[in-house]
Amino acid sequence: LTCLYFSPYSLLGKADFPFLPGEKLEYNLSWGFIPVGSAVMEIAPRDSLSNEPWQIRFSVKTNSFADKFYKVRTSVTSWVDSNFTRSLRYVKSQQEGKTKKEIDVTYDYSKKEVIYLENEQSPRLLSLGGNVYDPLAIAFAFRCFPVEAGKYKILPTCDGKKFLNVRVKVGKKEKVNVPYGSITGNDVTPDMKDLSGVFKKSPKGILRVWYSADERRIPLRISSKVVVGSFTAKLINAKNLLKGKN
Repeated sequence: LTCLYFSPYSLLGKADFPFLPGEKLEYNLSWGFIPVGSAVMEIAPRDSLSNEPWQIRFSVKTNSFADKFYKVRTSVTSWVDSNFTRSLRYVKSQQEGKTKKEIDVTYDYSKKEVIYLENEQSPRLLSLGGNVYDPLAIAFAFRCFPVEAGKYKILPTCDGKKFLNVRVKVGKKEKVNVPYGSITGNDVTPDMKDLSGVFKKSPKGILRVWYSADERRIPLRISSKVVVGSFTAKLINAKNLLKGKN
């Protein structure tokens, strides 16, 4: 494999991003063959030529059937600088089963520190040595680079509690069939040792994301195989994609 280590200064110009303000991606969620919910990933409207931050939003909720077993109502918002080189803030409202958390992370580059707030607890501080992405922003940062099979990228990431260099391997091209259409995509896999939570409890856990093989690099399908089963998110609708593309 060839390594492409992330450099925040190697991004394209402001007008050359693979996504547009107002992009909205909608997914259905299933556990095996059973529909369990839906998810939405979107970019808030903004002036593409301005210096205002990008705002990315992600939300997921289970349906009435899944609510009886494991109710999920989680939303995440990420703010990234105008050049998409580093995260500025990360807010997560998490309701998953019996877990309820309100998390607010600020990345203060002038003071070289990360401030982590969770519920009513005292702030936790981390020293900040350089540019990092939050856990949501890395999905969009990956889209900012050309994708070639057989290579991998390393994205510096911080969730407010720890720093990780997430190693993302790019696999071969293949046809990806989702409700939105049949599209050629690349199979992309992050290194599982850098992930936590349910994946850490499953030694053979696999997280795979299929990105479209064109310059937009749209996340088409997300699949996870962990100790509790197999979950899949498939793209069902996409709005405000990069101009000139279907």
